[in-house]
Amino acid sequence: MKKITSILLVTFFVIIAIAFNKKQQKVLIVGDSISIGYTPFVQENLKDIALVKHNPGNAQHTGKGLKNIEKWIGDEDWDVIQFNWGLWDLCYRHPEAKTQGKRDKKNGMITFSLADYESNLRAIVKKIKQKTDAKLIFVTTSYVPTQEAGRYTEDPTKYNKVAHRVMEENSIEVNDMYEVSKKIHQKHGKGEDDVHYHEKGYQELGTHISSFFKKVIYGNK
Repeated sequence: MKKITSILLVTFFVIIAIAFNKKQQKVLIVGDSISIGYTPFVQENLKDIALVKHNPGNAQHTGKGLKNIEKWIGDEDWDVIQFNWGLWDLCYRHPEAKTQGKRDKKNGMITFSLADYESNLRAIVKKIKQKTDAKLIFVTTSYVPTQEAGRYTEDPTKYNKVAHRVMEENSIEVNDMYEVSKKIHQKHGKGEDDVHYHEKGYQELGTHISSFFKKVIYGNK
């Protein structure tokens, strides 16, 4: 009797484990250093419902995205893919600049103009849709502080407007986190000359991203 009970218990837990794994969503995050910063918090927040991965390294700008998006997606059967580009696209750089990353908004050249950014986004979306049937989410560009060496504070809203249009035309959900990132940066940003965040800032961004994922996975619950 004990042996039968043990077998039944083992079978029960195996069934539960299989059911649990089936519920796990496979999520890919493609993005810049901001997304790299908040991804560990998203992984922790969603550990019971999703297996979250980030593309290898920094996705940088849409030019790099065009070259690598198919490789990053690979042959995985993703349920959800979140992607973002913008901070690198709107950055001005000059080969003789002394700042990290050669950023120089006074003397440098922009990485991708609004028109090129739009064209690249459209091409990337087309490649993604040809590669996967995953649910797609685009995350808007985050806040740029006033003293950032290579970026103008007003540019994210311009690039985000373009992104909104492209995503709407392609029926892709948008997680508009610009205003959220602005508030978080004012409390937990690394300074008025840096687009990055301290750990608490990334944690709060991760909470915002995780909440949006839950809405996508579970609907409007």
